[in-house]
Amino acid sequence: MIRHLRTIRLHSIAGLFVAGLALGAASHASAQPPPPPDNPTLEIYGFLQGDAILDFNQNNPDWFDTVRPSKLPNVANQFGQDGHFYLSARQSRFGVKGALPTANGTVTGQFEFDMAGVGKDAGLTTIRLRHAWGQWGKIGAGQTNSQFMDADVFPNTVEYWGPNGMLFLRNPQVFYEVYRDGESNARIAIENPGASGDGGLVADRVELQNVRGRFPSPDFTGHYRLGGQKWGYLQLGGALRYIGYDDLLPNDQFDLNGHVWGWGIAISSNLKVGPSDTLRVMLVQGAGIENYFNDAPIDVAVKSNPGNAVTPVVGEALGDFGLTLYFDHAWNDHVTSAVGYSRVDISNSNGQAPNAYKAGQYASGNLLFVPAKNALMGGEFLWAHRENFSDGFSVSDVRLQFVFKYSFGVKVGG
Repeated sequence: MIRHLRTIRLHSIAGLFVAGLALGAASHASAQPPPPPDNPTLEIYGFLQGDAILDFNQNNPDWFDTVRPSKLPNVANQFGQDGHFYLSARQSRFGVKGALPTANGTVTGQFEFDMAGVGKDAGLTTIRLRHAWGQWGKIGAGQTNSQFMDADVFPNTVEYWGPNGMLFLRNPQVFYEVYRDGESNARIAIENPGASGDGGLVADRVELQNVRGRFPSPDFTGHYRLGGQKWGYLQLGGALRYIGYDDLLPNDQFDLNGHVWGWGIAISSNLKVGPSDTLRVMLVQGAGIENYFNDAPIDVAVKSNPGNAVTPVVGEALGDFGLTLYFDHAWNDHVTSAVGYSRVDISNSNGQAPNAYKAGQYASGNLLFVPAKNALMGGEFLWAHRENFSDGFSVSDVRLQFVFKYSFGVKVGG
């Protein structure tokens, strides 16, 4: 009965979201995109950046030049003693954008990378692909920002990773632009699926070590943005996903095959609260969508299934909540500041270990100065906090980061 009600709720959420997109499309059916440029254009852009970081505490050394609450220690002194100094150039970025008018519409594309290794390259200074995508008419494909996220929520800060509670994932996808009218638009997409799992207290069991995730369908995402308003814009985003897992030991006494549904709703905005002031806000609620967050660790965790000897444990899509609230202020044409707070809260399963990630908080404030065109320098104060599931352990990290950034760009054609 509970599973049936959850299915109805998921279908209702998805139905309301798709209906919203359809209504938006109908009301803007006559809107046309801006006319294409007469000639091909090519833009080369990027920046060179050096960061000097004084870390008063500690975090996972593979993420030395980022502030991620999930990478803080889960036991005392897990990564040694407090106090570290780093210099990093990994934020440096290079990109190319192009537009090619044709008789059947304009083809646009973007290719961009930085040098901050992640995944198996975590901690290395190596190429990290950010964008590799193109668009013709209303159809786009490649790797770019998820249609579930809102990149404009990212504040004017210099720390690489940014607020943990916002959605931030560049994902391979195919998207369709339902409509565009000035700064308002709606898109739907199929995106590359993926999720992380936690075996929790029974992770060392052979049976659990032979369970593998399987993704038979893409993630379905989309958003609707009401833009071009004097007060700013409002965006609604949604995601729905199927996460399967297979038991690779079919001849033992257990059947651990199964699946869960992941879903999420996000509301975000940039509010113009003054001629030089912007309030950036995002609220996210869902389950099993942690990998869409800027910093949240586990999508699915093991949960006990009492009274069932064949399937003693099942997977649970972990509930998640995200909040981001930042205030950007321009003191004048050369000096800016950003201050704000973000957090992630996870609804842990009863099968997770006591030191599993429960909640993370992130806060920062800065003063940035533009001494000359294409040059930026300044300092930023950063604080992060991690709380474990049930063992009572929590830890904080405090940092100072100083930035020296030099931008470049050239545009040809058009």
